[in-house]
Amino acid sequence: MDKLLIRGGRSLNGTVAIAGAKNAALPELCAALLTADTLTLSNVPRLQDVSTMVKLIRHMGVSAERNDAGDMVMNAGSLHTPEAPYELVKTMRASVLALGPLLARFGHAKVSLPGGCAIGTRPVDQHIKGLQAMGAVIDVEQGYMVARLKDGRSRLKGARIATDMVTVTGTENFLMAAALAEGETVLENAAQEPEIPDLAELLIAMGAKIEGHGTSRIHIQGVASLHGAQHSVVADRIEAGTFLCAVAATGGDVVLQHARGDHLEAVIDKLMDAGAQIEAVPGGLRVRADGPAFAHLKAQSFRTTEYPGFPTDMQAQFMVLNAVSQGSAKVTETIFENRFMHVNELLRLGAHIQIDGKVAMVEGVAKLSGATVMATDLRASASLVIAGLVASGETLVDRIYHLDRGYDRMEDKLRALGADIERIR
Repeated sequence: MDKLLIRGGRSLNGTVAIAGAKNAALPELCAALLTADTLTLSNVPRLQDVSTMVKLIRHMGVSAERNDAGDMVMNAGSLHTPEAPYELVKTMRASVLALGPLLARFGHAKVSLPGGCAIGTRPVDQHIKGLQAMGAVIDVEQGYMVARLKDGRSRLKGARIATDMVTVTGTENFLMAAALAEGETVLENAAQEPEIPDLAELLIAMGAKIEGHGTSRIHIQGVASLHGAQHSVVADRIEAGTFLCAVAATGGDVVLQHARGDHLEAVIDKLMDAGAQIEAVPGGLRVRADGPAFAHLKAQSFRTTEYPGFPTDMQAQFMVLNAVSQGSAKVTETIFENRFMHVNELLRLGAHIQIDGKVAMVEGVAKLSGATVMATDLRASASLVIAGLVASGETLVDRIYHLDRGYDRMEDKLRALGADIERIR
């Protein structure tokens, strides 16, 4: 099993290219199921979850290959198996994104209940309720969602869908399903994360009629069919935020190519309040920090919430920054009930953190000391890498397959910025 060996204490300097967003690429790969024409996606990150999704749609009968330019070229004209088996999706919760497109185009589907990171319950009941409102019959049998259209219908029908909670994958599923439904669908309480309007823009390029994407109310007028298109996946705001925290923690001067400040406002505000220097530059962002965090940064309290608030996917990375900054801070996690598993590993490195339910109290320390730590989920992996970059001595991060699910060659990018980091087996 691969591990990362990090010798800390070096600042980061140079330029790094931010990859396409995993959370945009995964639903956009599923969008290929909506048409018999060719769909071409550029800026698709090379991640384990992306590879898993490609294997899944290939299993269904979709041709999917990267061309010489690195673009993903897909065609679902010969799809023969509208099924997402457990064996292919047990490590990835995004498998549920196949349900809406398959129902919309083929009228039936069998999709395994999703797997993924062990960071708490991620119920699919909102997906099921929304698709049922559009005329689907969905039964859960032996770990699978078995879906069909009711009453001999040939298409899903438009509906008003108001979810009990904000759900990103639910909004994405409903967007794709509604694009081919009969009549108008209105999504209330829709997710507003940048990956949602990016998916909507792809669907519009394919011929969908969508308005209001990027707001809490989205209108979709269904069409009879969609056609092929070309689309570039939006840059990954969480990868960008991770590098912003890494540079703020270690010190240095780095330009993040393709990073978008308008997608990271809550994180950038907290970083600048802490004392980091961040500015927009042509084609990206520049972050500067004058030495290690404890010398110049102040810990910042924050509360995770839905976009445009502070993202739960940045909680672990910013907690590390707080752990090596001056003062103390309160971190409140409101999205997932089990997302403090990285704390015990940070304690092994010398961090001072106490947990009380959904709240972590962090007291900054002048330094961390290297140790062997174990990644428990995707963003926890990133937080341990940042901690290792700051810690004195050697830090060995085990179980980094979690990291590979969401970061495109992270160790290569960090090494190019001056980090002493290597992958070992």
